[in-house]
Amino acid sequence: MKIVTKIAFLALATMSSLPMMGQDLLARQAPIDRKMKAVDSVALQHIIYTENYDSPAEDLYEDWNNKYAHRETALPDSFRISLKDFCMPTDSRLITSNFGSRWGRQHKGLDIKVYIGDTIRAAFPGKVRVVRYEGRGYGKYVVIRHYNGLETIYGHMSKQLVTEDQEVRAGDPIGLGGNTGRSTGSHLHFETRLCGVALNPALMFDFRNQDVVDDYYVFHKSSYQRESTVATRLRGVGGGSISADANEDVELATAAPAANYSQESRFHKVKKGETIYSIAKRRGTTVDAIMKLNHLKKNTKLKTGQILKYN
Repeated sequence: MKIVTKIAFLALATMSSLPMMGQDLLARQAPIDRKMKAVDSVALQHIIYTENYDSPAEDLYEDWNNKYAHRETALPDSFRISLKDFCMPTDSRLITSNFGSRWGRQHKGLDIKVYIGDTIRAAFPGKVRVVRYEGRGYGKYVVIRHYNGLETIYGHMSKQLVTEDQEVRAGDPIGLGGNTGRSTGSHLHFETRLCGVALNPALMFDFRNQDVVDDYYVFHKSSYQRESTVATRLRGVGGGSISADANEDVELATAAPAANYSQESRFHKVKKGETIYSIAKRRGTTVDAIMKLNHLKKNTKLKTGQILKYN
């Protein structure tokens, strides 16, 4: 009987001490909680934000340097560039000069008409690598290295609004339109570069329609030049008309090889599992309209990678 009484007493004593133990744990945890609250919330958000992005740029570039606008290195044979989470660098739709040969030299970007003081924005999330002035070239310019592997250059600005090594998100203001450097009128000189090599921005950006061309652009060494030529014909100065032969070079005429596309034409690249109905719903049009524009029949089966005109 004494043993049972003793066991019961010990049990009651243990149970009564549990709340005290809980309070002790809470008391010890309190300083930790206060320290966590003291951590810079902006820094934590930055870490979370950065971790949410795969960064192909880390594999493409060997160094980080604020001294040069671009330095060409070896290009991969092919490379997939995500165009998601983009922002058009300006809301201007007027292209004044194409990528390519101009006045006996190579023009490495697109010139977009902007006025002095117009807001220029970061095209993709990334980190500002260069903020400099070049009197005989870019004028006041900014270079951003993006997580998707691209670098973008914004030239001839009247004012830069960012600093070197600053993290930016797509759409963040980075400068104001201007006419600095080697420029004959206010405009934005916009470049897209991969491993320092200039790529035609028209391959990825459609300024007239204020949109990117697709969710991804896949660079191929073997076909890049042909694709660049077609992109300029479609989306450059005086663009919007393209021959069937040029279409075949980049598989843009699978559905309607003899079509001549108007300046405002827009296209959709068919993904696996998509139907005419799902494409029409996504693009805000009708099945009948897509079928008519591309000369399709009701029993036509779409092919992955096929290009359809939807406007």
